[in-house]
Amino acid sequence: MAYRGKKTPAIDNLSVGFGDGVTSVVGPNGSGKSTLFRSLVTLQRRYAGQLSVLGHDLHDTSSLLEVRRRIGYLPQDFDFTPSFTVHEFVSYVAWLKRVSNPANAINEAIAAVGLTEQRDVRLGRLSGGMRRRAGIAQAIVNSPELLLLDEPTAGLDPEQRINFRQLIRDLGTVRGVITSTHLIEDVRAASNHVIVLSLGRLAFNGSVDDLELRAREGSVGDTPLERAYTEVLKNGSGADL
Repeated sequence: MAYRGKKTPAIDNLSVGFGDGVTSVVGPNGSGKSTLFRSLVTLQRRYAGQLSVLGHDLHDTSSLLEVRRRIGYLPQDFDFTPSFTVHEFVSYVAWLKRVSNPANAINEAIAAVGLTEQRDVRLGRLSGGMRRRAGIAQAIVNSPELLLLDEPTAGLDPEQRINFRQLIRDLGTVRGVITSTHLIEDVRAASNHVIVLSLGRLAFNGSVDDLELRAREGSVGDTPLERAYTEVLKNGSGADL
């Protein structure tokens, strides 16, 4: 995939499959993470190349509505109306996505993220961690087959991050979850699969344990996983996939 007018692909020959469980996409700035996420959720439309999501070719505009109904998305900086309550916010998204039996779906989504007691609290009065939970509630109200979370723990304090990681693991038991993160410790704590991107190409695709085996003596990092990550980036896309 390349932006129109540019010769260098933002995403170059990337072919991966996502099943149930949590997959973390990691890589430095400019590695293609944002382009990949925006493309998967159908926000990035002006590109050359091929992209298929849930069996649909996204160049076929007639497929976009179907794909959007089957995925959930939480951007890193999601907009919300502070005066909306949690229930009103999730209800609005359910209406946008034309969710069938919305009353049950809304209540189940709010309960799944642990906000039942806060359902009538305005978003502007929630902590950052609770607003993130409300963001996930809107993302799962349509029971998506694929859930994408962009930097889901960014800006959270340590306790909030620990609780949020558990929520992400729980969500991955019933659907595919893809997270984008700069925090390697989140990969170890919440993921069972990891994809490393480097300059738009696939540098690693495998389990977290397998990535950790790539660590080498003298590699940069404080933990084996950090050292493995920097080693894979150093080798670029020439890793044995």
